[in-house]
Amino acid sequence: MKTLIPTLLALVAGLVALPVSGGQTTIKGARIWNAPDSTRIVIDTAAPVRHKVFPLGDPDRLVVDIADARLSGKLPEADSADLLVSGLRSGVRDGDDLRIVMDLKQPVRAKSFLLAPNDTYGHRLVIDLEPRQAAPIVTLNASVRGRSVEHLSIQPKGIQHRDVIVAVDAGHGGEDPGAIGKSGTREKDVTLAIARKLAARINRQPGMGAVLIRDGDYFIGLRQRIAKARKVRADLFVSIHADAFRDPKVSGSSVFTLSQGGATSEAAKWLADRENRADLIGGVNLAERNDILASVLLDMTQNATIEHSGIAADKVLRKLSALGDVHHASIQQAGFVVLKAPDIPSMLVETAFISNPAEEKRLRSKAYQNKLADSLLSGILDYFNAYPPPGTRFARRPGEARDGDDDLQSSLNTSGDSLSQIARGYNLDVAALRGPGAPGSQPAWVGQMAGAPGG
Repeated sequence: MKTLIPTLLALVAGLVALPVSGGQTTIKGARIWNAPDSTRIVIDTAAPVRHKVFPLGDPDRLVVDIADARLSGKLPEADSADLLVSGLRSGVRDGDDLRIVMDLKQPVRAKSFLLAPNDTYGHRLVIDLEPRQAAPIVTLNASVRGRSVEHLSIQPKGIQHRDVIVAVDAGHGGEDPGAIGKSGTREKDVTLAIARKLAARINRQPGMGAVLIRDGDYFIGLRQRIAKARKVRADLFVSIHADAFRDPKVSGSSVFTLSQGGATSEAAKWLADRENRADLIGGVNLAERNDILASVLLDMTQNATIEHSGIAADKVLRKLSALGDVHHASIQQAGFVVLKAPDIPSMLVETAFISNPAEEKRLRSKAYQNKLADSLLSGILDYFNAYPPPGTRFARRPGEARDGDDDLQSSLNTSGDSLSQIARGYNLDVAALRGPGAPGSQPAWVGQMAGAPGG
């Protein structure tokens, strides 16, 4: 026994000194999100990881070394249509580290960062890829029909009889699924389906063109959505969503515009906070400043953007009311980041409550999606008929009225009720919103100074 104890102690000491493979971080797998002008690789990890990323040439590759990690799942195959990545492969490096190699179709710029767990995913390592050289942009003249925003140049606004441009924004996408219904319906899928149907209808209208801000399942930051709409000088920005709430019995459509102050209700504030978290889910640094927004947002009350946002939203809400139940009978305001384009009238449409089982079922229906798109188009047409942007095909000589604009024109010029509602929401005077001129004068167009207090 005396000789056995030292032998056992030596064996235990030897076992402790051996490397323990169980201490390695497990890499569960990866996902590839393809956007028209970029690619996002998301690597699912069991815990935060130490990593480094570097390029190799001849042929072009991007290497990701993850310290003390092992791959337990499979890497996805790259889409043949991917602009940047042709394939993924992995191997063991230095015994304990994992190396993932991305075979590339062209040189790239890469950015990597870690994301903390959320309601949908666990720990993640994200690598965003963009072409090292920007892809050539197709130049268009007066038409934007059938094009996505990544392939458009700026459409000159000085030419006569140009198309009005509607930026149609499908909420969420990629790593951010949005709200999820009881039956598993994802908001990002519903919003994209409705957005595509609305864009197709807009493109069939004479004098109109639609630009899809998102035309696939990929993530776009909220401020990047604004930048894409401004890039093509959109005349209207419509962001499409599907609402959710704790109570599954809550139902109905809602239309929101930007509030620079408080929200019109606690529900509006709660919803805006939830929608604004999309950047956190997708990995956007919220500390980054947008110089354009920072310099112009304080002056928004001095131009017509807020007023026209309210007018356009009111037209759309009327059409949604005719389609079915609305959650709010009036336009709601809250601090939605995606509505902060300083020079584009903007609205956010909550088409229905995906958290309500009956409405979730309707949202999955192509027939109901078509009805929603028809209602949205009808409201947008009424807005442009009433307030045609100068130089567009909607702009007619005085006396050449278009169908459908008499009701809004009459209410604005006679009673001013819509402007009063907008003024109350933003603590402004109706006369300041109307701008210079006699009572009943039409609102200035976007870019014209409205003479608000402090201007």
